[in-house]
Amino acid sequence: MEGALALPDNEPRNPDWLRDEIILALHLYLDHRARHGRLPGKGAREIEELSNTLRQLHRSLGTVGNARLRNTAGVYMKLMNLSRLDPTVQAAKRSGLRGGGQLERVVWDEFADDPDRLARVAGAIKAAIGTVLFEDAADESEFEAAEGRLLMRLHRYRERNREIVRRKKEQVLRETGKLACEACTFDFGAFYGDRGAGFIECHHTKPLETLADGSRTTGRDLVVLCANCHRMIHARRPWLTVGELRRLVALASAVSSEALS
Repeated sequence: MEGALALPDNEPRNPDWLRDEIILALHLYLDHRARHGRLPGKGAREIEELSNTLRQLHRSLGTVGNARLRNTAGVYMKLMNLSRLDPTVQAAKRSGLRGGGQLERVVWDEFADDPDRLARVAGAIKAAIGTVLFEDAADESEFEAAEGRLLMRLHRYRERNREIVRRKKEQVLRETGKLACEACTFDFGAFYGDRGAGFIECHHTKPLETLADGSRTTGRDLVVLCANCHRMIHARRPWLTVGELRRLVALASAVSSEALS
């Protein structure tokens, strides 16, 4: 929420802070603390730059907000909210700004102890702003990645690129003679006949923080998965790797076989 002033009836309210935004705010917070031993002041250039970046992020996502969307006062307040989670602030017997939300604590726990990864993800989010085609934003609240909504959309866009998917399927057919799930081996064509022929989904395996670096997606970056396995990879943060999913499938198969014996 930016400011406490009442809004006109016809003015939209600003959305809650997104994971992407808190990642960017946390990166500024920790980077500035490491270099200067303190937070930037209210009127600092870094606060204004982050405010502008967050506005651009929301334009990329198609967010509707009002004129106070992520203004400098709101950005500074979010940094102060983060300070309540900072062990160095607590050690100095200061409390930071109360309030904020649970997502701040989740992002802090995921990234604060890994500044290198935080820097990579924050850089990738900034690089992706304005570069992604958003044909379908469905399921993003359910499947949002640890790295945030913008990089998740880029991930899903690359998975659904028709030309890339077509080439991957052709490669798998040439090499194996079938389109079987690389996690559970389910083959839609073998099970459903002509109705299932050619049906399989593709999953992009590269880390999300590498997707905005301008590199092209190749067949090596994709695996073919049945719809169930693909959904399980995305079902909960952190997303499973294909190897982890294979191990779950193998364990479930072993348990099932033991129960039947």
